[in-house]
Amino acid sequence: MKTKLLAVLLLAGTSLFAAPHVFVGVGIGGGYYPGYYAPPPPPLVAYAPPVYNWSGFYVGGNLGAGFADSSWTDPFTGAHNTFNKTGFIGGGQVGANWQINTLVLGIEGDFDWTGLKGSGHDSVGNTINTNTQWTSTVTGRAGVAFDRLLVYGKGGVAFAHDNDSLNDIFGSTASASATRTGWTAGAGLEYAFAPNWSAKIEYDYLGFGSETLNLPTAGFSTYSSNASLNVQEVKAGINFKFGP
Repeated sequence: MKTKLLAVLLLAGTSLFAAPHVFVGVGIGGGYYPGYYAPPPPPLVAYAPPVYNWSGFYVGGNLGAGFADSSWTDPFTGAHNTFNKTGFIGGGQVGANWQINTLVLGIEGDFDWTGLKGSGHDSVGNTINTNTQWTSTVTGRAGVAFDRLLVYGKGGVAFAHDNDSLNDIFGSTASASATRTGWTAGAGLEYAFAPNWSAKIEYDYLGFGSETLNLPTAGFSTYSSNASLNVQEVKAGINFKFGP
């Protein structure tokens, strides 16, 4: 009898240690009944969605529209003849970004073919033609990233190639080409719609100041004019990023 009682006690103790969720409760009238603790809930795991990384080298293309104005000084009266020019632009860009928390720093170079043409007449009836054939910029960029959205500004050096010509009242034609150097500033928005692809829209202002043009003609020994050029560009582009 003692042996059976000892075996029952040992079995009960083993069950209590082996099943930690089992307890003995006190029932009505002082009796005892078995019960169970509810199993503990699974631990909460914090999940943070991945944040887009803008760091890396990229290449891309762009299309848009350009708006330019050229102002020529009339060599006979000293007045200014202003010609407005509009046209499509298209080209490409290459650059690199470096992200520090939400700050994104970068450098970019772009080149765009342009169809910005204008013409007018001076005070004696000579026809003046101006054609900006391409623009290019090398800029630094700084922006703030909101995950996949980047808001940025840019500034640096700008280049433009002009082809200018004059048809004088005597039927002679003279032309000259020049590559101008100036400055640029702009701003834009860029959105990463895939791990390595982003789309952007951007506005840039390119200022080139005034430059002297000397055009030899048959009617005049030299047609000399101070010609200024300023260009505004609005373009949309797409970039492919090499990197994480």
